[in-house]
Amino acid sequence: MPPSLAETVRCPLCHGGTTVPLATVRERRYRTCPGCGLAFLDPAQRPTLAEELAEYRLHHNGPHDPGYRRHLARLVAPLLAHLPAGAVGLDYGCGPDPALSTMLAEHGHAVADFDPLFRPDAAALERRYAFIACTEVAEHFHDPAQEFARLAALLEPGGVLAVMTRLLHGGIDFPTWHYLRERSHVVFYRPTTMAWLARRHAWRLALHGPDVALLTAAAAGPIAAALPGSQI
Repeated sequence: MPPSLAETVRCPLCHGGTTVPLATVRERRYRTCPGCGLAFLDPAQRPTLAEELAEYRLHHNGPHDPGYRRHLARLVAPLLAHLPAGAVGLDYGCGPDPALSTMLAEHGHAVADFDPLFRPDAAALERRYAFIACTEVAEHFHDPAQEFARLAALLEPGGVLAVMTRLLHGGIDFPTWHYLRERSHVVFYRPTTMAWLARRHAWRLALHGPDVALLTAAAAGPIAAALPGSQI
């Protein structure tokens, strides 16, 4: 008897073999990949574009919101430590009211904004950058393999990809995890998943706290120096 569809769902990141059930939460079926560690919503249950837009419009985070700036500072602070003066970067998935580019501009860095829904500026994807910031975006990727391949192609040698997404640590009770409340959160990364991405793209990984990963590309010459933080 052929295996059912539920038994043959492939991982959307590593495209490895059979994934396994993780949990069913509010009738949504989540699976996990034994290969790269990604947890993800069954692709058949992903939200539609209209449902995603409706959820995004409930967010009101802007560059002048002190609480949101404190939140983003958890990524900005370690990122700034690795940027040369005047580095040019990209805010990938900036949303309708970009805040990160404003914060980095205050430190002398020019930042292009791109968002497939709110700022679909194709020209922003036609050059390479010294850094790319991806804040609270990676958990929305329907095709994380394609998205991270795109980000790798946009990064200069020695450049830094800064990702902010809540990591699925071993101590988290997945069915009650607050990160599942947003319908548009469809993929979840463990620290081991970030390590898999680093190996896949020849990046150096440093984790900063529970939700920030800095991935630095190899330089054109000798490999880039190790980043401070927990190294993998």
